[in-house]
Amino acid sequence: MSGSGQLPPDPGLSPATGWTRAHWEATADRLLLAVRPYASPGNALVSLPGRASRSGEWSDGLEGFARTFLLAAFRLAGAGGHDPHGLASWYADGLATGTDPASARRWPRLDEIDQAKVEAASIVIALHETRPWIWDRLDDAVRERVLDWLAPFAGAWVPDNNWVWFRAVAAAFSRSEGGAWDQADIGHAIGRTEDWYQGDGWYTDGGTRNFDHYGGWAMHLYPLWYCRIAGDRAEPGLAERYRDRLRRYLSDAAYLVGGDGAPLFQGRSLTYRFAVLAPFWAGALFDATPLAPGLTRRIASGMLRYFLDSGCLRGDGTLSIGWHGEFQPIRQLYSGPGSPYWASKGFAGLLLPPDHPVWQAREEPLPVERGDFTRVAKAPGWVISGTTADGIVRVANHGTDHASGDQAEADDPFYCRWSYSTRTGPDLDGDVDSGVSLIDADGLVSHRRPLQPLGAEGRVGVSRHRAHWPAADGRDATAGPLLTTASVVRGGWEVRLVRVAPDATGPWTLRIGGWVLPAAEPPGGQEDQDRWHAQRSAAVRSPDGLTSRIIALHGAMTAGVYRPTGAHAFGQYAAVPYLRSTAPARPGDTYAAVVSFSVAPEDTATPEATVAPEGIGELPRLILDSTEDGRLAVTITWPDGEQDHLSLPV
Repeated sequence: MSGSGQLPPDPGLSPATGWTRAHWEATADRLLLAVRPYASPGNALVSLPGRASRSGEWSDGLEGFARTFLLAAFRLAGAGGHDPHGLASWYADGLATGTDPASARRWPRLDEIDQAKVEAASIVIALHETRPWIWDRLDDAVRERVLDWLAPFAGAWVPDNNWVWFRAVAAAFSRSEGGAWDQADIGHAIGRTEDWYQGDGWYTDGGTRNFDHYGGWAMHLYPLWYCRIAGDRAEPGLAERYRDRLRRYLSDAAYLVGGDGAPLFQGRSLTYRFAVLAPFWAGALFDATPLAPGLTRRIASGMLRYFLDSGCLRGDGTLSIGWHGEFQPIRQLYSGPGSPYWASKGFAGLLLPPDHPVWQAREEPLPVERGDFTRVAKAPGWVISGTTADGIVRVANHGTDHASGDQAEADDPFYCRWSYSTRTGPDLDGDVDSGVSLIDADGLVSHRRPLQPLGAEGRVGVSRHRAHWPAADGRDATAGPLLTTASVVRGGWEVRLVRVAPDATGPWTLRIGGWVLPAAEPPGGQEDQDRWHAQRSAAVRSPDGLTSRIIALHGAMTAGVYRPTGAHAFGQYAAVPYLRSTAPARPGDTYAAVVSFSVAPEDTATPEATVAPEGIGELPRLILDSTEDGRLAVTITWPDGEQDHLSLPV
């Protein structure tokens, strides 16, 4: 089994994954031993192969040390100091060399390269967790040098986002050891965290609509670790406040894990992969989880296995930039060869003792394994749906955009798509998949962000935005009409509605993109089928049965299939079914489409597929009525008679 050596599975304890704590320990050992050949003499810099980040190779070497040190700390402390691979001495040597100002292989100071501030947080957490085996055994001179290296953090500038907690965590450690720190840094982190809290356990990371995995692996993790390091000196009531919020967040986050163990593919820094597990482990560590112990381990072991079995490790055992295997388009400017090792946070559960219920309880099924569901996460504006038959979790996005506030800002495909899932990601080179766009006479495609969330309730999410064309290629930015968009989700199906504002001038054609389908070989396609009572439709299908389909429900549209030329994070090839209006969109026009993304038999393509997969039924019926105040009342009647009602504003 990938990453865990020859250890046998334990189907009694772990019927879904077979994994036990021993598998986790073996995987941690493999990851830690694999990086050693890339360490500089003295072990201070771990310079893995790959393109340098914008901070440069020197900073990247520190990153490789700090992030693997975090993993080593979890492994060493969780084993009570049992250290067959000499982790304590190996990383102690790195600390001594890295903080030696006279060493040619020293670390960059925090006032030399800003990225060092990020890595300082991993180092101090690792030092705190391994005090008896590393910090307490360092020479006095080395301890003093570590505190000197951290000293520039006190009062230093940090970006207005999760970085405020790197400074606060370092302050807590320095304070505990008599080093330099500033109470204002701690107060600032606490205050900004309140500004970013959006309710129901959800944080933005700095901006207004910046919802992504950072909410879990940063905004929930570091405040609680600050409290852990600060101990009795932590502000009264702070730890319980953060525990309450984490409990609420995890009640949603558990529904964002696919049946194959995959997390939602959305947001930046996805190369951190199983760092997504950090808040789940923190919930168990800090008594801040609503999840049963067996469910926590099912989520954790399932996700780690998902990535290992998908090829996240290179032949030398190191983590690559990518998702499954190497995938460079996922790389951000700040990503270096050592960046993927923030995945070390996903091993925090090793700090739980072997007899903890998380390690001893029998695995319990994931939410998506228990039955189909629809759930709303109001803060990010997500309507979440999961289907047990294929294990896919999908999100209809009506509130997350990572916008700066610039009304002419270009879309970010990691945030601005209409939908995201655990089985596919956006086409990073295109703008068709899960998009809603107006196309002008020159063929230029409008952008979506910033979004204005209008609400999410039950199976319905609504938002609107001003279609616009950012400045590019010598053209000035231009603005178009407001587009009101809505999703009505049921199982693997979604009705997507678009209403063009009454004051639109045009002419533009409207395009609605379906789900992008990735595959190891070019997906097969169908276009313009008559089987849907003369409705226009398109579908693409991979050899394993995964199918993406779009069907025109209201408004004159024609169907097509777009095939991206670039590789996809989930496969070498991809295809996207889409609809395009047959004439320019007029003021007040409303368009509707039915989309699906599921694994189903060839002849199963109806909204009632999860109920009666053997039959072909009717499409949902749509009734549109204008109200006196100009709103549009929409009634959707599903084939089994169930109805959804929504209202779209002017």
